[in-house]
Amino acid sequence: MTGDENSRTGPLAGVTVVELAGLGPAPFGAMVLADYGADVICVDRPSKASGAPIESARMGVSNRGRRAITVDLKSPEGVQVICRLTDSADVFVEGFRPGVCERLGLGPDDLCDRNPGLVYARMTGWGQTGPWAARAGHDIDYISLAGPLAHIGRADQPPTVPLNLVGDFGGGGLLMALGVCAALVERARSGLGQVIDVAMVDGAALISAPMVPAYLGGTFTDQRGTNMLDSGAPWYDVYETSDGGWLAVGAIEPQFYVELLDGLGLAGADLPDQHDRDGWPVLRDRFAAIIGARTRDDWEATFDGRDACVAPVLTYAEAADHPHLVARGTYLRPDGVVQPAPAPRFSRTPALVDRPPVPPGYDTDEVLAAAGFAADEIAALRATATIA
Repeated sequence: MTGDENSRTGPLAGVTVVELAGLGPAPFGAMVLADYGADVICVDRPSKASGAPIESARMGVSNRGRRAITVDLKSPEGVQVICRLTDSADVFVEGFRPGVCERLGLGPDDLCDRNPGLVYARMTGWGQTGPWAARAGHDIDYISLAGPLAHIGRADQPPTVPLNLVGDFGGGGLLMALGVCAALVERARSGLGQVIDVAMVDGAALISAPMVPAYLGGTFTDQRGTNMLDSGAPWYDVYETSDGGWLAVGAIEPQFYVELLDGLGLAGADLPDQHDRDGWPVLRDRFAAIIGARTRDDWEATFDGRDACVAPVLTYAEAADHPHLVARGTYLRPDGVVQPAPAPRFSRTPALVDRPPVPPGYDTDEVLAAAGFAADEIAALRATATIA
């Protein structure tokens, strides 16, 4: 992988992002921007600079695509370094609690007054405003308050925590990246940047847009595991196979349901109607007994080429080697590290993984020199521990 910023070909090539290092959603969103070709400069604390070789950071996939520098944000000199970097940047990303950047002297008024075209993205859990804005929280809390968690899980079981995909990465990082792209499009018309208030609680609610009206209209109940898409329907669920694997069944439409029954050897069998809820327990028992008698690979072969909406449930390691995903390049192995490829696919300006994750501070001198800092300025900043 190369580090030549001029060679980047993604749709955001030429866009410069200054990112204050953090955890979870903001780094993930910045990774997406980097995948799309943006030059992302990640700013971490000098104490994080260890001088470790580049190989030590290779597993930090969400840090791919960055140039990494270290700056002491608590010193006036360090704040001025960030101000100078953002003077010529397009995007600024921070994931602190509300008010922290203002106290550092790096709030929107500080940076956007200097650079009116700056898109300033703020990632938090609860948002910049509201009575909960200053509270601590994590993904599980945001999706709890926003509503999704109450509806995820099986019947007569507690809500199931869906990893931290809904709040952190879907409702957080991805929406941040989308918001940045939208603000850049608008800036092309107005010439002005703006502040983006990215709250994971908002994003978790937005992801629920198709479900909320169904719930409020009574077609989607608050009884987990009893609805069509929450494992309530026997033809939209997962079933254990004889080898301890799992098979996912999603045969909603009637033509796919016919193919499912045929593949299971149930064509023409005396069964309850597909949408007869009273008959769902009967269907579930029949499906479970049949699927449980054979291995996952057997069932994958049986349904190969059939439009039955059936797929094996794969681990990440297995998914990386599945023929379909291999053919599409859905997973990559740069430097031997398995990781998802950029998505979606662009026909003319392809997104690339062309810069490996690097340790904090790896590119400090290069970035500052490119931003116009003289060699003696860089030396003076290092002498005062403003950079490392």
